[in-house]
Amino acid sequence: MKIGDQYYQSIWIDENDPFVVKVIDQQKLPFFFEIKDLRSVDDVFNAIEDMTVRGAPLIGAAGAFGMYLSTLEMNSLSNIREHLSNAARYLISCRPTAVNLSWAVNYVMGKLKNAEHTASLTKIAHDAAIEICEMEKENCRQIGIHGLKLIESISKKKKGKPVNILTHCNAGWLACIDYGTVTAPIYLAHEKGVPVHVWVDETRPRNQGAKLTAYELGQNGVPYTLIPDNSGGHLMQQKQVDIVIVGSDRTTRKGDVANKTGTYLKALAAFDNKIPFYCALPSSSIDFSISDGVKEIIIEERNPDEVTNVTGFAEGKIQSVRICPDDTVAVNYGFDVTPARLITGLITERGICRATEKDIKEMFSN
Repeated sequence: MKIGDQYYQSIWIDENDPFVVKVIDQQKLPFFFEIKDLRSVDDVFNAIEDMTVRGAPLIGAAGAFGMYLSTLEMNSLSNIREHLSNAARYLISCRPTAVNLSWAVNYVMGKLKNAEHTASLTKIAHDAAIEICEMEKENCRQIGIHGLKLIESISKKKKGKPVNILTHCNAGWLACIDYGTVTAPIYLAHEKGVPVHVWVDETRPRNQGAKLTAYELGQNGVPYTLIPDNSGGHLMQQKQVDIVIVGSDRTTRKGDVANKTGTYLKALAAFDNKIPFYCALPSSSIDFSISDGVKEIIIEERNPDEVTNVTGFAEGKIQSVRICPDDTVAVNYGFDVTPARLITGLITERGICRATEKDIKEMFSN
């Protein structure tokens, strides 16, 4: 997608230095647009952990590039295979909820196991990481094509009036290398001339809606309105939401979806008001090894400081201020799980299906 007049992905290899992976620093947006260089496995780990890069598909791609960088650290090592295995475990341990991270790292490791000569490991890892990026970009583009049909159908029923879409957190191109999952149908509709308007949840505690979704929609000319997270139910009651589309960090084989905390509440409100609630996700976000999302998905518990403090821009710099008494005890669950029964459908690169084990299995049977 574009920032200003220039096209960007949210991760890429420096064309002048193949030893450097470049990422857009999402911690600095929307106040500063900065590109950060990642030169080691530790750099990648830290970038994922501190959310310089975030979003399930992007986390996966970053993990894959981390494995590529790990092959550049092998020169003086006697046990290369042990080094690669340690790097893989280290990267996977960084964030537990998004399945894309382990999927991508294990994908690269699978390719590396087939290497006949150690000298070829770097090229294999490089090509696998690039392949994952291209795969996720195409997945998002296809999600956009399939999701566009839903928006066009609503637009037709509304006789051309703007389709009001509510989303939660940021599942845009910043989180997904390009296009985005949730935003891909929105961008395609906007490009096609279908009137759309997005209700952008502020999404505390990290304000990823306010900082990231608002930023990228604005850069691409899509009309939006920023709202507090808890306004969604009111808007649904007032018939001001036509469809809810959210992303996914991990989806079970039965269709339960883990996404940014607060998604479950949006699903309940949509269900109560008979508003279609869709989850847009690539197949890399489906964990076919688990069935019960509430019981089996590990929910990341992040630093309470994200709840007790809020970060913003003042006096020319990014600052954090406390919003509660000093002795306040806080808890910070990064995600929640929306049961499949509340989900109208899953928008994937292969099409739209119901959130049931049968339909998911049929969609991804080959």
